[in-house]
Amino acid sequence: MNAEKILHTKEIKGDEIVEIKIWRVPKSEDKPQGVKYSIAYIRSGKRLVGYDNSEGKGDHRHYRDKEEQYSFNSVWDLLNDFKKDINKVRGGDWDEG
Repeated sequence: MNAEKILHTKEIKGDEIVEIKIWRVPKSEDKPQGVKYSIAYIRSGKRLVGYDNSEGKGDHRHYRDKEEQYSFNSVWDLLNDFKKDINKVRGGDWDEG
């Protein structure tokens, strides 16, 4: 798979990790939007929020202990949805600077 990195960032604050990995890939049946992504919010070693489109599973979301299908529209919507979920889990604002 020919992949071009769009974004890779990893932020660690105390026991929290936010990692975002997004690539542009050739459009395919598995990746019709031409984007591959894996993003996660981890606290105390446990993934509490995650979005990815791993091979064979399609677009999906992990929220606490549940996994469900996710309707991918755009990278911006994906990042906003991720931010909203982190805010819910943390009970505050993700953009703390």
